[in-house]
Amino acid sequence: MEYKHTHMGKAGEAFERLLSIMDELREKCPWDRAQTVESLRQLTLEEVYELTEAIDKLDWDALCEEAGDVLLHVVFYARIAREQQRFDIVDLIEKLCQKLIERHPHIYGEVHVADAEDVKRNWEQIKLQQGKASVLSGVPASLPALVKAIRLQEKAKQVGFEWENIHQVWEKVQEETAELREAIAQQHQQAIEEEFGDLLFALVNYARFLQVDAEKALEAANRKFKDRFQLMEQQIQRAGKDITQLNLQEMDAIWEQVKSAPRG
Repeated sequence: MEYKHTHMGKAGEAFERLLSIMDELREKCPWDRAQTVESLRQLTLEEVYELTEAIDKLDWDALCEEAGDVLLHVVFYARIAREQQRFDIVDLIEKLCQKLIERHPHIYGEVHVADAEDVKRNWEQIKLQQGKASVLSGVPASLPALVKAIRLQEKAKQVGFEWENIHQVWEKVQEETAELREAIAQQHQQAIEEEFGDLLFALVNYARFLQVDAEKALEAANRKFKDRFQLMEQQIQRAGKDITQLNLQEMDAIWEQVKSAPRG
């Protein structure tokens, strides 16, 4: 099927159907009726992670399904909010539309931008003008630490708080490495934890300058380790052995075989 511009009428009809189904589920299904914004919170996080997994795999069928699940949660929150007379789906959409217009003055106003970096800098300036207490206030406290580090650094960059070049960032990585080694030598556990965190933060900065997504790179490393470890387990099972009975040297020898095997 060839996809061109979405037919607004069909999109509206599809969204109306979704709202109607949500109403029916909320009124007739015991599980849906029992949900609150608090009970949905963890489920929403799980749906977002499933969506990111589909994105990582570039699985468009799964991406379609998982994005739909996330949309369902948005509609669910709006339905619960309507019951409590807080807001409804129309308020939610109109507020979103207004935000998009306000934060794109280069489209809906007279502001001129050269590139995407200019756009992001404008966003931060607009947020501050609208009363945001800090450039960093838009970074959720509940974000995973690695993702949060990336977002904090990106936010700070938009107001000019940034290293001048990649060599300075690498020097910072080396400085933090030396401080960690010193803390380890002194056997000061609290200092070790603090310096280890500083080193991770510096490495995230270095990844940015290398134009590497640190979260994506770490997840790729996780998958690689998992795949290799499971292959090692399979080789051990095929040999009729029990992995728990092997010593480290024996496992390491099989690990090296797995590493050197052609991919695929």
